Amino acid sequence: IMIDNVTGTESFFILGFPGLAPEYYRPVSALFLIIYLVIAFGNVFILTFVMCQKSLQKPMYLVFCHLALIDLTFSTVTIPKIISKYWFSGGDISFYGCFAQMFFVHYLGSVTSFILLVMALDRFISICFPLRYTALVSKKVISALCGIAWFIPVSLLVAVIVQALALPYCKSNVIVQCFCDHISITNLACGEGVQSVRVGTLCIALLCLLLPLTFIVFSYVTIIVVIAKMSSTAGRRKTLSTCTPQLFVTCLFYLPRCFVYVANTVGFYFSIDVRILLTLLYSLVPPAVNPFIYCFKTQDIKKILMKNPGSAPTQM
Repeated sequence: IMIDNVTGTESFFILGFPGLAPEYYRPVSALFLIIYLVIAFGNVFILTFVMCQKSLQKPMYLVFCHLALIDLTFSTVTIPKIISKYWFSGGDISFYGCFAQMFFVHYLGSVTSFILLVMALDRFISICFPLRYTALVSKKVISALCGIAWFIPVSLLVAVIVQALALPYCKSNVIVQCFCDHISITNLACGEGVQSVRVGTLCIALLCLLLPLTFIVFSYVTIIVVIAKMSSTAGRRKTLSTCTPQLFVTCLFYLPRCFVYVANTVGFYFSIDVRILLTLLYSLVPPAVNPFIYCFKTQDIKKILMKNPGSAPTQM
């Protein structure tokens, strides 16, 4: 599938896994359907459960709801197209539809990074300044911070999209990935401006990922130091348990990305199929696993579930 110039680019074709044999298309599509159902059920459950339980109307659980909403939206933007690709051979995606998908893929990733910063800030104040926590942190404050986290990346990602749209696309229109992302799309562009667009986008990506990560690392290191100085073993264990869900969620988001980026930086390159698989793993595993972390690693939620096993959240 080739195009001659930007005026002839009406659609892209999502290739998916280049090395996947056609006889595995249906099983792979079924697997993605199961993954999507797990993500949808888990995150809708968290949203509903937290909203319906008065005892969970706390700042920390409000952050969990924002993360659940992001995970649900991201999977809805990406997975149905992958299912369509392998079940119905529906790999075609319109030119502007591909850019729209690219916007949401990177925008939601950036929002997640800032929401994790808010989560780290909540735990930092709670553990390092416990006497001032109720005065400094409230549902209104957390809502405002989460709102800012949703707002900050908008203009940055719009700039990324506008720059990418301005490039001439005169190569193959085959997206070697399971969804439209910036690297896959700009690999199809030509002209002198491609490199400058990539550098500008890299700077924005570093701002949205490394700036929050710097504070997150600082906050959790400080938390660990404070916990280590506690004289009571039971107190250390109890305090640490209050931030383990956040640590798990943060590590699931950042560690695989850092591994891939470091590997590429030191010159260790993966095959195309492995690279696509790694991208899908760090994109889809956290949305599927996060609800289980909230339920089994958060004491308040776990207590409610154990008290009323199998019951739907109906308390108002």
